[in-house]
Amino acid sequence: MKRILLPLALVVAVSAQAQITNNPKAKVDPKNNRVANPVVAKPKPKLMSRDELRACIDAQEANSKESEAIKADQAAYKANAEKLKAEKVEIEAGEAALGKQVSDVKAEKEAILADHAALTAEAPKLSKEDLKARNEAYQARANGFSKLFDAVKAADAEQGAKRKAFSDKVDALNDQFKAIEERTEKHFDASDKWKAECQNKAYDENDEKAIRKEKAAAAAAAAAASAGK
Repeated sequence: MKRILLPLALVVAVSAQAQITNNPKAKVDPKNNRVANPVVAKPKPKLMSRDELRACIDAQEANSKESEAIKADQAAYKANAEKLKAEKVEIEAGEAALGKQVSDVKAEKEAILADHAALTAEAPKLSKEDLKARNEAYQARANGFSKLFDAVKAADAEQGAKRKAFSDKVDALNDQFKAIEERTEKHFDASDKWKAECQNKAYDENDEKAIRKEKAAAAAAAAAASAGK
């Protein structure tokens, strides 16, 4: 079952200090001023080391960037799909026009064959002048058919090239979808790993501040180096 891509949850800060809970049922013995049910202290939660916290923060940032990159890929895929929809309409119109041309050529061929048959049958009855005129008309029509046939061949070749280019684009779009699908699944795996290793884990807030400071300094240094090039 495919999972839906969701923004990553932020790391929840947990205080490093042990929490003290007062027992509401505690009673004081008036004779010795002692508490019958003393205050119970919860054990301190195990804190992540600074290196573990840094790895979690790095993973969270990487997952966040990957999420945005996947959204960009999805937007590009959608745009390409819309373009192909419009191009498909053009291809279908071209196919319809080519089909009409082919039908017209077939009809013209049948008509010329019918003319030839009629001329052959009527030739003995025609005068030399009429036979010559009919022959010239037939030849002109036959010559015209040759040009019409060549035009259809050219149109068919052109439409075939468009058809092939469109098919290649459809294949590329399918490959793009598969790549996004695989990338999304890997992102989900990384997100699940972060949740298992980092989410709701206790850490020292001072460690977080130090790490954030390190990252800010590294980003500033990188920006300065880039500006100096």
